[in-house]
Amino acid sequence: MSGTRDIVITQTILDAKNINAWFGSVHAIRDISLPVEKNTVTAMIGPSGCGKSTFLRCLNRLHEEVAGARVEGQVLLSGEDIYGPGTDPVAIRRKIGMVFQKPNPFPSMSIFNNVAVGLRLAGMGNKALLAETVEKSLKQAALWNEVKDKLKAPGTSLSGGQQQRLCVARALAVNPPVLLMDEPTSALDPISTAKIEELLIELKKEVTVVIVTHNMQQAARISDRTAFFLLGELIEYDDTSRLFTNPRDKRTEDYITGRFG
Repeated sequence: MSGTRDIVITQTILDAKNINAWFGSVHAIRDISLPVEKNTVTAMIGPSGCGKSTFLRCLNRLHEEVAGARVEGQVLLSGEDIYGPGTDPVAIRRKIGMVFQKPNPFPSMSIFNNVAVGLRLAGMGNKALLAETVEKSLKQAALWNEVKDKLKAPGTSLSGGQQQRLCVARALAVNPPVLLMDEPTSALDPISTAKIEELLIELKKEVTVVIVTHNMQQAARISDRTAFFLLGELIEYDDTSRLFTNPRDKRTEDYITGRFG
């Protein structure tokens, strides 16, 4: 990581240490260490196929769901290794939620049940508490006012941007300290994209966000820190304003000025 500066991080919530990941014999990401500060938005940028999404999926043990995939290294969530022996991956994914590139509401479920599904799986049976938590999650996702009168309608009846915010609400319902987002606005129109960006800036008061984006303007607008990936390696990680205005590594500069990628 030739271009990485010493970033002052006051309270690390998620700390990846020496992460390597493979798909079969393909060494997809190499020796990546990246600390994430609590209540920030961290953006990961870089050309297609550079390892951003693979690294993101290593942060909540989704990478290992791919046949033949494996991970080495440590990911500490508030000091506890999520890859430690006896750790339940499902429990980890409740604490480190994920929102994907394309909105994926459960098609057979209502708006209400899409948000409530994780709560029910976690054993919440109290109807009043369930309703209260669903409302709170939809408000956090800036969707409540748009859906409060049609909670029984299918989640798939919403627009693309609303469906993506419904997926955010579903992830938030189980109260995760960290939310991972893999290009969450790439399938959305500019108005829906702006709503998601506004939402993320508001959300970081309560949740730590790590986002993969191909949109460098988006990274500059919404993130506190930015990590630049290339060919499976972390090239540079810095405060966003510094990385975009005064990168240390020429490869970072070439990428953000459009000379390659």
